[in-house]
Amino acid sequence: MGRRRAAVIDPGPDLPSHVEILAAAVRSADTVSIVLTHGHADHAGAAPALAEAVNADIRAPEGVDAPGPPLSDGGRVETDEGELVAVHTPGHTADHLCFHWPRERALFAGDLLLGRGDTTWVADYRGCVVDYLASLERLRRMDLAVVYPAHGPPLHDVPGALERFDRHRRERIRQVERALAQRPDADLDHLLKAVYGGTIPRAMHGPARRSLEALVEHVRAGPDAPAR
Repeated sequence: MGRRRAAVIDPGPDLPSHVEILAAAVRSADTVSIVLTHGHADHAGAAPALAEAVNADIRAPEGVDAPGPPLSDGGRVETDEGELVAVHTPGHTADHLCFHWPRERALFAGDLLLGRGDTTWVADYRGCVVDYLASLERLRRMDLAVVYPAHGPPLHDVPGALERFDRHRRERIRQVERALAQRPDADLDHLLKAVYGGTIPRAMHGPARRSLEALVEHVRAGPDAPAR
């Protein structure tokens, strides 16, 4: 966003043709800031090459390996179309940031929400589930007209989207609670069948197991586990 003072949010994977398209789009700007929501390669991989191509600085969450001062909650990036304000929203990763664009009542959501469906990856670290639910609640308290996920189309029904993602995660928690109540010593293979039935393709069993591990950790930690 911006023309003379531009910001590129999550430039994407490190593919030369992709980097060149991005560079062409902002090469005429006086200053360019590359702003990262988190460090996964599909979001941040292109940042070093793009920064070199257009002499940009890179602003990233604390914990992401990037030159320049890190961004933390409340940090600001100026553009000529208004400022971006960092909002710490852990869950997908511990250091995940969204970027609030107050002028347009908009939010750039990274991977906290996706443009389609009702779930995103929440299995990166211990405590991620409680963090994720708290991050959704934080967004509910913001005055937002639109959310721009990194993947998929914009979300114009912001309350509905937040409710949908929250409801999905809490239903998965309840499914794990029921399965563990019936069989407290259940292993992940049993839980995979109990929670997902036969709906998960074999190629997705690894990610599903990791997601279940996070849910089991959340359930066993109890309702009083603190959010970050």
